Amino acid sequence: MLKIILADSQAIFRAGAAKVLAVEDDFRIVAQCENAERMSAALDSFHANILIFSSALRVDIRKLVEHAKNMKTRLVLVIESNDSSAQYIQLGIAGVVFRNVSGAALVECVRKVAKGETWVQDTGAAAEATENDIVGARVRDRLTPKELKIVALIVQGFKNKEIATQLGTTEQVIKNYLRNVYDKIGVSDRLELALFTIHHRILAEAAAALTGNVNQIAN
Repeated sequence: MLKIILADSQAIFRAGAAKVLAVEDDFRIVAQCENAERMSAALDSFHANILIFSSALRVDIRKLVEHAKNMKTRLVLVIESNDSSAQYIQLGIAGVVFRNVSGAALVECVRKVAKGETWVQDTGAAAEATENDIVGARVRDRLTPKELKIVALIVQGFKNKEIATQLGTTEQVIKNYLRNVYDKIGVSDRLELALFTIHHRILAEAAAALTGNVNQIAN
């Protein structure tokens, strides 16, 4: 049984990754952590085989690699689309995936890393998939700027009340927007929405581009 720790500040991404990995009979998610402190404590407590963590946690990679080595835990790092994997491999990270990694690729990465191998998501294939992502492009073009902003906040783990506060509106209005988004994309809940967005990088990037533009979207 492979014991796995998931650490990422984005709750929806953690939930999506856990859902994908839990299907495997020989995988067991022993902890989910939303910050670096809890991740460090989980490393000490659970003696996991694999730690999957996000660059968004902004940890000291060298210290984490040393800590993980002492615990006999191998590391898989989740990076953003504009980041480079090479630097992390040189620091001792065994696996590197982008946030839009498919479920199958994530499982393959974990299995390879658990065997002592190095696994890096193919950036060329990821870029080509983005360019040829007709479904993602169509969905992006169907969503309004405000809907894209809401999608970005959902992926970041914000609740409806928090989104309403950021956009200067009510929770009920956000619920109404979400129903429209679900209908346009063909998903049934916020987890499916987040997984769809993460998988379709062209949509994820369009949503992320609006993250810092709250005032404009709220108008």
